[in-house]
This record gives sequence, C-alpha cells and structure tokens, in this order.
Amino acid sequence: MELTKQKNNTSTLDRMFKLTENGTNVKTEIIAGITTFMTMAYILIVNPSILSSTGMDFGALFTATALSAVVATLVMALYANLPFALAPAMGPNAFFAFTVVKSMGYSWELALTAVFLEGIIFILLTFVNVREAIINAIPLVLKKAVSVGIGLFIAFLGLFNAGIVVTGMFHMGDGKLDGVPVALGHITSGPALLAVIGLIITSCLLAKNVKGALLLGILSTTIIGIPMGVTQLPEGLNFISAPPSLTPIFFKFDFSDIFSLKMLTVLFTFLFVDMFDTVGTLVGVATKANMLDEEGKVPRAKEALFADAVGTTFGAILGTSTVTTFVESASGVADGGRTGLTALSTACMFALALFLSPLFIMIPQAATAPALILVGLFMMSPIKEINFDDFTESIPVFLTIIMMPLTYSISEGIIFGILSFVILKLATGKQKELSPLMYVISLLFIIKMIVG
Repeated sequence: MELTKQKNNTSTLDRMFKLTENGTNVKTEIIAGITTFMTMAYILIVNPSILSSTGMDFGALFTATALSAVVATLVMALYANLPFALAPAMGPNAFFAFTVVKSMGYSWELALTAVFLEGIIFILLTFVNVREAIINAIPLVLKKAVSVGIGLFIAFLGLFNAGIVVTGMFHMGDGKLDGVPVALGHITSGPALLAVIGLIITSCLLAKNVKGALLLGILSTTIIGIPMGVTQLPEGLNFISAPPSLTPIFFKFDFSDIFSLKMLTVLFTFLFVDMFDTVGTLVGVATKANMLDEEGKVPRAKEALFADAVGTTFGAILGTSTVTTFVESASGVADGGRTGLTALSTACMFALALFLSPLFIMIPQAATAPALILVGLFMMSPIKEINFDDFTESIPVFLTIIMMPLTYSISEGIIFGILSFVILKLATGKQKELSPLMYVISLLFIIKMIVG
C-alpha cells in the first residue's frame, strides 16, 4: 500500500511538472534544486550585509531575503514550471543602498516605496508582454555577452567584498594623477587572507566535481575564520532559532512624496536599471543553461518575468530590494534540473534556512567572496560561442562585457552594447539585422543618457 502511495505521488509530480516530457525524474529534480540552493545560499548573508549599510535591521533583512526567495521561487515553480530560483538580486541591492540612499541621500523607506511601485508596474508590463518583447528583441550574440559581463561584475563584487581589491579615486593636482581607481588590497589582512584560503579550498572542491562545492567552501572557510578572528560565533553557540522579526522593516513605506519629482526620479531610475538588470540576468541564466530555443528565445519568458515581478512587489512589502532570477540557477540545470520541481526544492531549502538564521548570520563576507568569484567563472563560458571576426558584433559584445564591472551596473553594460550594436549595423549597411524594437530601445537609452 505504501509503495502504491509513493507511485501515485510520483505520478502526480510527473503530471504537474511534466517530468517525463522533459526527460527528467523526481530524484534528479530534487537534487538539482538542492544544488541550486547550495550555490546561492550566500545571498542570505550578502543581501542583508549590503542593505544594512543604509541603517536597516540586519536580522529582519535576513528573514525578508529568505521569505521573498521562497515566495518568488514558488511562483516560478508552480506557474512558470522552470528550474530557476529567485532572490533579492546582486546589483539592484547595491544600487538601492549605495546610489539611492547613500549617494542620492534618500531614506531607505522612500527607496522601498519605489521598489514596491516598480514591482506593480512590472506586473502590468508583464501582462502586456512589454518585457518579454524586450528580451526577444536583444540579439543572441548580445545575450551571450550579457552572461559574460554579469560574470565579471559578480567576480569583482566578490573580490571587493573580501578586500582582495580596493577602490580609490583620481585626484588631479599639478597635472598629475594621484592614486588609482582599483588596486590590490592588504592581501595578508584577516578577511582578505581568509578569502584567498576559501578560494583555494572551493576551487579544489570544484576541480574534484564535489556537489555543492560553493556552499561547502563557504562553510569550511567560515570555520577556518573562527581562530583567525574573522568569524564571530553566535552567543551560546545557538545555531537554531525562530527567524528574526520583520517588524523593523515590514511595510515601512513612505508615501508622503509619492507624487513628487523626487519619487518620480527614483522610481524611473529603479524601473530603468531593474528592467535591464532583470532581463539581463534571465537571459544570462537561460543562455548559460542552454535553455534558449532555436530562435534564441527564453522559454515561458512571460511566466518567468511574472515570478520576479511578484517577488519584487512582495519583497518590498517585507523590506528588501528587487527580486530576480539568480545566475546560480544554472548550477541546478547543470545537475539535470529541467522543470519547476527543481525550483520547488530550492524554495523548500530557503524555507528551512529561516530557522538556521544564527548559522548564516555568523558567516563573514570573506567566506562568501570565493563563491561570488567562482560564479563569475561559471558565467564566462558563452564567450566561446561568440564570433570575434565580425566587428559589428564583437565590438558591442566587448563593450557589454567590460562596461558592467567598470560602471558597477548590469544595465549600463546593456546600454553600451545595444547602442553600439545598432550604430555599427546602421553604419555598415546591415540595418536588416535590426528589429524595429531595437530602434525604440536605443532611443530610450539615448534619452536616459541625456536626462541622466
């Protein structure tokens, strides 16, 4: 009787997620989902670390990060039936903290309000197929370039978080340059040295094809950081507890300036940056996972975009920045994941992580840095499929790739790539290779650059 019940459950999952049709099975999908979680679990620490620099509560941010990942990934699993996981995105969270709050001087409450409104607008744009049309309009060669550029961007973020590289500023004095924009950090200092050790450990695990190498690398590096004084153990060595309260950041919106020029400026900036960050990440993941169809389109893109739009809206209510598809989802696909059951398994792992918050909170950035650096490596593989002999394509590809880390923005890389692609195709008489939407997107980019 028990065996029959188990077969019926398997059959139900097969019908729900179309496992047989996609050439997979329950065991493969669950293992793939766990693998995806292992490679992106660092976001549970990195996202609160970045957003807490604005004055937001770290513990509450941990809970918001996990819950928003659970909800958005469940939508991806049950509605889009795709093996992609979602969580608060790298890049938009940095833009939220360091540009909108620290540089532009706005409160984090106003920034959260903008993210909430952005999520609602994204839901509407998804239903009218605007975002899907933009994805389909981007040439395949630039989609591959986006994947590579995101890889460099993430790798730079990891190197910077660990202190392996540091940033400075140019000072003009008497016609001479004083200082450099990027330099090697204090490599023998505690955090940087720990990150280097972690990079060696994780690289060896990857070389030996150990499943969950990134997460195992993070955990082992965290342990090594204890005697080095970098890892701080929780009080009483209590690693299991109820999730930290969301109260300090839950529904903390500031609607007082909702119709002001200030809110319009922030909202437009969020919409523009997150639109192309999200498009870029989804395209990059699908490209890396070899899931594009014969026309270079992302399968069920509308449903996938709806998942991140819902995730962004719900995440803002909880108190976190934009939620989007994670590049690390490619690791689960590499492990055989092909359907939403992979994403469902990842969502369950994030739910479990809620009750292990002290374990994740104690993990230092130096321990997560190696994962970021090596994820950058994973994203580089599409570069092998790019034809560098056609300069009307290789130059836009190069600009897309190089401008992402140098401008600290995925969207800026896409802007430079698409604009140069359109200009070069027009200048060389190859305008037939451009879709009408490419002209519209390019015009929007130009307006954005003029307006700032």
